[in-house]
Amino acid sequence: MLVTYTLDSGIAIIKLNRAEKFNAFIRQMSLDLQDALRKAEKDETVRAILLIGEGKAFCAGQDLAEALDPSGPGIRKIVAEHYNPIILLLRQIEKPIVCAVNGVAAGAGANIALACDIVLAGKSATFIQAFSKIGLIPDSGGTFILPRLVGMQRATALMMLAEKVSADDAVQMGMIYNSYEDEALYSEAYKMAMNLSNMPTKSLGLTKRLLNQSMTNDLVTQLAHEEVVQAEAGQTKDFKEGVQAFLEKRKPLFVGK
Repeated sequence: MLVTYTLDSGIAIIKLNRAEKFNAFIRQMSLDLQDALRKAEKDETVRAILLIGEGKAFCAGQDLAEALDPSGPGIRKIVAEHYNPIILLLRQIEKPIVCAVNGVAAGAGANIALACDIVLAGKSATFIQAFSKIGLIPDSGGTFILPRLVGMQRATALMMLAEKVSADDAVQMGMIYNSYEDEALYSEAYKMAMNLSNMPTKSLGLTKRLLNQSMTNDLVTQLAHEEVVQAEAGQTKDFKEGVQAFLEKRKPLFVGK
């Protein structure tokens, strides 16, 4: 299996599993990841997703042997059918997605990580927009997401110069949320995913929807969306439970609905 899927206490643990190639993507692996994400989206018992990589790297990006293969899918098909659907799924699934980056996250691998909701990294991890090194442009949503995380000047430099960014520097510039010692990364990521899985899943998903919309809305439009979505959140079981727990001075027991 090039991508493994495990359900653990409401967490869908999705692991890139091509360690011998630093989890570089080939067609089947990208399709397997899409299937895993759709499975997690449809399963009502899944209340958080944890995306990780097997071995010494998170993901080295595209396997260039496939990209250069005359009988392979070709670059346009790779972008259209492999990566674009993954990025859209990561952003559109209305459940929290935590990404734990161990080792290198390069090219499409970096941008897949950055498309997740909360990104954590081991201290030895590096992020690199490697595209310019081989005469390509940043894909997988990189030109959309990275400038919004770190600003236009810094994103431009990182993309044109293809400089490596350490985990700590990625935290400092707002590219990712936090970094941990390598041996603690998985446990910290799992702990965060578990915490999120016990929170009001519906409201977290609605928050994600609004954050996505804010990327292109003006303030007036966004306020109108917040009004509508807040009313939707107010109809959930978890809102009623949250209010009741507050009044009773106890910890709420959210069910994700």
